[in-house]
Amino acid sequence: MKFATRLVHFDGSPKDPYHPMATPIYQTATFEQDHADSFGEYDYSRSGNPTRRVLEDQLAALEGGSRGFCFSSGMAAILAVTQLLKAGDEILADWDLYGGATRLFGEVLNRSNIKVRYVDASDPAQVAAEITPATRMVYVESPTNPMLRIVDLTALGHIARQHGVLLCVDSSTMSPYLQNPLGLGADIVIHSATKFLCGHSDVTGGAVIVQDESLAKEIAFLQNATGTALGPFDCFLLLRGLKTLKLRMDAQQQSAEKIAHFLSKHDKITAVHYPGLATHRGYDIQSKQARGGGAVLSFTTGSPEAAKHVAETTQLFRIAVSFGSVTSTISVPVKMSHASTPQALKESRGIPDDLIRLSVGIEDPDELLEDLDSALRTL
Repeated sequence: MKFATRLVHFDGSPKDPYHPMATPIYQTATFEQDHADSFGEYDYSRSGNPTRRVLEDQLAALEGGSRGFCFSSGMAAILAVTQLLKAGDEILADWDLYGGATRLFGEVLNRSNIKVRYVDASDPAQVAAEITPATRMVYVESPTNPMLRIVDLTALGHIARQHGVLLCVDSSTMSPYLQNPLGLGADIVIHSATKFLCGHSDVTGGAVIVQDESLAKEIAFLQNATGTALGPFDCFLLLRGLKTLKLRMDAQQQSAEKIAHFLSKHDKITAVHYPGLATHRGYDIQSKQARGGGAVLSFTTGSPEAAKHVAETTQLFRIAVSFGSVTSTISVPVKMSHASTPQALKESRGIPDDLIRLSVGIEDPDELLEDLDSALRTL
């Protein structure tokens, strides 16, 4: 089946004799057991829930993995992956990551003596040169947030295998519809399910998908041991949102491309970052490993004051820290989504303080263009 068909045709109610069209919400904490000395398939929703399992299996299928795991947030998903490591291990991470991830890496993992070093992962040779005997994981986003840089996932996959380390890819900006890192050599794929997987800003969740069975067993253990699994009602909402992923992404990506071209020619804009533009530095790699540039872009306005003015002047673009919703959003990353980045890393990263990030929704694209142009003309 093609992707659009697979989104709506799957076993949404395993073993249910009534064959409901929508997956039932198993809103229960515990399940009655037949015997006092053994467990059935489900016993406690922290350990497993039928609604969550349907969602996890669907995400695994869409990503080309063997198992999927859903967590209470994207950060909970990232934390679970880092718990695969032990004291003395090292993560080699790209420098352009979500602010919450760098906060976790810099201010939490150090308590467990897990070291994180940052490199420019868009240069595979630099990644290969920086791997040490302590390195256990290479951690990247592609496209990155908020600079929309592109990382060559196939090249990093080869390097990771050569050195016997895990490659973990946060693919939240793409979704399984536009990019499948497992097929490019990644060992682990992470999604902030809050973003495009849900698409409606009404669920906070995270997902981890793997192919290797031993990794799957470790993630399953950690999900149960730490109690970070996504609740059944949120799983239901996420399943419902997921069914329209292709429809939403097609419309949002088409509009984002139109807006990116418009901004690239605007006299008030100094730079546009969007991997769907042929002028983007990573355009060729993106064209090989993904099916489009996505619906997130960023641009610089010349000054922090100008960025603040544009963000606060637009009417259809709502000021919000997240992305991926059917509603278009606008943010100033250094003050919002990346404000939690440790100061030392923030200074070394050099994210422009006049950078604006857009997440393009499903509104009429011409009206979105008019909204942006109107805000920019008042600078």
